[in-house]
Amino acid sequence: MTASSYRHPVRLRRSVLCVPADNARAITKVAVLECDAVIYDLEDAVSPDGKAPAREALAAHLSARHRPNLEVIVRINSLSSGFGEKDLAALVSCNIDALLLPKVESPQDIQAVVDFLSERDAPDTLRLWAMIETPRGVLNAAAIAETGRTRGGRLDCFVPGANDLRKEAGVPDAPGRPYLVPWLMQILLAARGSGLDIIDAVFNDFGDAQGFAAECAQGRAMGFDGKMLIHPAQIGPANDCFGVDASALAEARSIIDAFALAENAGKAVINLKGRMVERLHLDQALRLAAKAKAIQYKGIKA
Repeated sequence: MTASSYRHPVRLRRSVLCVPADNARAITKVAVLECDAVIYDLEDAVSPDGKAPAREALAAHLSARHRPNLEVIVRINSLSSGFGEKDLAALVSCNIDALLLPKVESPQDIQAVVDFLSERDAPDTLRLWAMIETPRGVLNAAAIAETGRTRGGRLDCFVPGANDLRKEAGVPDAPGRPYLVPWLMQILLAARGSGLDIIDAVFNDFGDAQGFAAECAQGRAMGFDGKMLIHPAQIGPANDCFGVDASALAEARSIIDAFALAENAGKAVINLKGRMVERLHLDQALRLAAKAKAIQYKGIKA
């Protein structure tokens, strides 16, 4: 069985906005933004004294959906922090799509949360995302990703934590991320090997539109599905960069149509206008078409 066989259903994750869970104004504003997903942050963005009231306010806010088709994720505190289990207990019955686990370093970090959710009969639709933001997490990324292929594993997505990685490894925040790229690719390969999505790390200077565009283009070329954002101004550029190009969609449709022909039924490889096309290309084409349909791309019939 190939890695693509493990791929989870397509979710649109071009723009994933991170919002502090204690910022009521920002939380309310999410309803009118065009991000594909939102991460309400109970961890780094909230002080220790503010975690309990932020948790209660967020749980009340999440009791109802405020915007259809918005994927809702909550970044909880680690279980070792003394706050994580309280976060889980408050959120397990809320109307959310996923929990983002910080500083995941081993498969056991995932399994501990899976066990907690199973013991409380959390629905299977409640998924897990993992932040890989320490050297140990990078080294164990493949083993962590494997938990997404186990029955009941819940893991759907990786998010690298570039700021923490730079701090832990002692490398500078340099344009083009030269020292981070090898580790980011290591995390990405681990995710893809187990069929997970992966979202690129935040770009810190939200006033630098040119730098942000360059890093989005780099992330797209590296294979990321979208970008984690820290400011609403970054949503539009991320959606554009990680969207679907019309020519790429046209090529994908030609591959899908070619494999659908009766004479190509059951073939592993076909000739398409002088080009060798394999079933792996069909898998890619189907995912791209599904992504275009999710976007409901303007001017393109998906």
